[in-house]
Formats: sequence, C-alpha cells, structure tokens
Amino acid sequence: MLHGIHGIIEKLGSPLVPEPGWSFRFITMISLTTGTLLLMWLGEQISDKGIGNGVSLIITIGILARLPAGLVQGWSKLVSPSSITASSPFLIALLLLFLFGVIAATVAMTQAMRKITIHYAKQVRGNRVYGGQTSFLPLKVNYAGVMPIIFAQAILLFPSTIIGFVVPNSAVAARIANSLSAGGLYYALSVVLIFFFSYFWVATQFNPVQIADDLKKHGGFIPGIRPGAPTAEFLDYSMTRLTLAGAIFLSILAVLPMVVQNLLGIPAITAQFFGGTSLLIVVGVILDTMRQAETYLLQRNYDGFLRKKKVGKVAGSPVVANVTKEGTLVWIYTFIGILVIAGITVSLFKK
Repeated sequence: MLHGIHGIIEKLGSPLVPEPGWSFRFITMISLTTGTLLLMWLGEQISDKGIGNGVSLIITIGILARLPAGLVQGWSKLVSPSSITASSPFLIALLLLFLFGVIAATVAMTQAMRKITIHYAKQVRGNRVYGGQTSFLPLKVNYAGVMPIIFAQAILLFPSTIIGFVVPNSAVAARIANSLSAGGLYYALSVVLIFFFSYFWVATQFNPVQIADDLKKHGGFIPGIRPGAPTAEFLDYSMTRLTLAGAIFLSILAVLPMVVQNLLGIPAITAQFFGGTSLLIVVGVILDTMRQAETYLLQRNYDGFLRKKKVGKVAGSPVVANVTKEGTLVWIYTFIGILVIAGITVSLFKK
C-alpha cells in the first residue's frame, strides 16, 4: 500500500512530503494500521448493535461516497463544449438506461438460485409421526460472489507492482504494466482467472458429499435421485452448470467498466458504477441488509421489505402500523436521492 501511495504522489508532479525518509514511512505504516484497526472495531460495533454487516456497510458507504463525484465528472465530460454534439442528450439518456439495466441484472443474478426439491420420509417414533414434509435446497447461481473478481484483479496487479518496485524506470516494466491494466490481453486473462476462481471457490466451499450424507441421515431425498452417491453426483453436476452461468456473468461485469470507459471516454470514477467489484459489493450488501431488516421487522410484527402482504392485527399482539414495501422503498430512494443531490451540490460548490 505504501508503494502504491508513493506512486500516486510521484504522478502528482510535486513532492507532497518534503523529506520522505524512513521515519515518514514508519509513521505512515503505523497510521494506516491504526486506522484499519479502528475501522474494524467500528464494523464490529455496527454488527453487534445494529443491522447488517458492519465492515461491509463501511465499504459500501465508501463506494457510494464516490457516486456524486462520479456523476459530476461524467456529466462534465459528456456536456463539455469540446465533446457535446446534437446526439449528446440521446447518449446521456441511453447511458442512464444502460446503467439501470446493469444494476437490475446484477440484482437478479445475485438473488438467482435453483431450488432443488427435497422430500422427507415419514418416521414413526413412539406415538408420533415425524417427517413427510417437502422442502427445497437453494443453489445460488453466483455462489462465489465478488471473490473471483477480487482474486483475478489482485493477481493481474501483482506482476506490474513487483516489476515497478524492482525497476521503477524501466521501459519494459511500463509496457508490462500497460498490457496488464487494459487491452485485449487484460480482458482475456481476467476472464480466464475469473472462471478459474469461480470453480475453485465452489470446489472448496460447496461439499455435495456432505450435503448428501446429511440428507440421508435426516431421511431426505431428491425425487428421482437415489440417496447417497447419486445425490452427491447430481448436486455436483447441477452446481457445475450454475457456476458456468455465474462465471460468465462475473466476466462480463468485470470488463464492462473498462469497455464503457474506453468507448465513451468517461472517467474511471464514473465507469466503476457500470460493473466490477464496486457494483457487486453495493448490491450484495444492500440486499443482505434489507433481509436482516426484514427479519427484524417481522419479529416486531411489521411487514418486511421483500414481501407484498400487509400486516394488520396479529393474534395476541397490539395493532401495528402497516409498513408496505412500496412505502419503505420510496423512503429509501428519497434518502438516497437527497444524498446524491447533496454530494453533487458540494462537488459543484468546491469547483
């Protein structure tokens, strides 16, 4: 991280620190470590006393904090006197529709799953009959989440970082860094690494043999599939096919920001919201927080975010207000809109 900060300072053209010696590096290292520990502590406090994962919420807020500046820079780029044309309004409208489409597709793929039907055999114990219910086993399409993209980007960034640290002023190092930061080679390597880490993550985290054994112990079976090894093979085959769809989706989402940036010439801070890790993290954290808030509201006899049914009177409990999905989402969108408008206003005021 210190090496990256040093590279950014060098690109500014003027020295930010007059005498950057080892004492400055040591103090910077202590400051970064202390700040990281403080953020981790704040995240734990949010998780213990609030709703949602604290660390994930802090990361999401950091990503969303760049949204107003990204909107301002993208708008300035598209409507600048040197680039504005008669088709600029149509291009802006098309770009906004494309952005909402990417967000909707990300939400859909994040929640997409295949439900494997599970039947439980009836068991008689004494005078009671257990089992006989029908349930389902959810298999997520994007089982690995954002991890394959993070691993792929880390591996692609590692060679250029090491070469730049060893030979900082080498022309060969500059060519390698440029080839691993954009272009056809970068896209191809990204897709290959994302596919590899998607299957690697599923292979290490998803255990079909253990699931099949647990189902067999509890008297569960998949209709048409024999318990035991055939069930494990069926689950492994199903998860392999789902992982293929998830890896294709992650590959498209990973390269989409750079494609948009190169084709339209918009800044990187704006293009990052068209895909990549930023969009996946924001969507995943918001959905997870909404599920936890729904659970909390249902425990207090309120209607949840993700359900359409209204709650009126509950047996044995007082009358509670009807909190509908539409009303709650309106307040959420209003709050986000106020934050975006405030951020744009502050950015324009600073300029």
